[in-house]
Amino acid sequence: MPTMTVELRSIPDTKAAVGWAGGHTIVVDRPEGKAGGLGLGFNGGQLLGLAIGGCMCNDLHYVAHAMGIRLASVQVAVEVSFEGDPLLATGAVLKVDVAALDADADITGLIQRAKETSTVANSIARGVPVEVVSAR
Repeated sequence: MPTMTVELRSIPDTKAAVGWAGGHTIVVDRPEGKAGGLGLGFNGGQLLGLAIGGCMCNDLHYVAHAMGIRLASVQVAVEVSFEGDPLLATGAVLKVDVAALDADADITGLIQRAKETSTVANSIARGVPVEVVSAR
């Protein structure tokens, strides 16, 4: 079973954190003025939307490759809805716009197959369990 690890550490003299996986990094923070946030990076809700949308972008390319479709462009907009206290994500809507170099390409089938195979969207939809444990 494959696993993936990401790590995060606080950034000195801020209340933000830097996260990394392999050689890639990202800054995580709260909006300026919220619980000491300085707006230095994405908040968790934005990262959730980016994870859903980024995975869909990758899946569109994977599926297009498998279907022999050469893509000219991929655009994905993600709207994540939140409710309650504590605030919880209650839904996400992805608006997908794909253009292929071949006018006869099956774009509808491509999007459907990408939806069916999207790791992040399907994991969230199925309710991936999250466990929090102390590292100490």
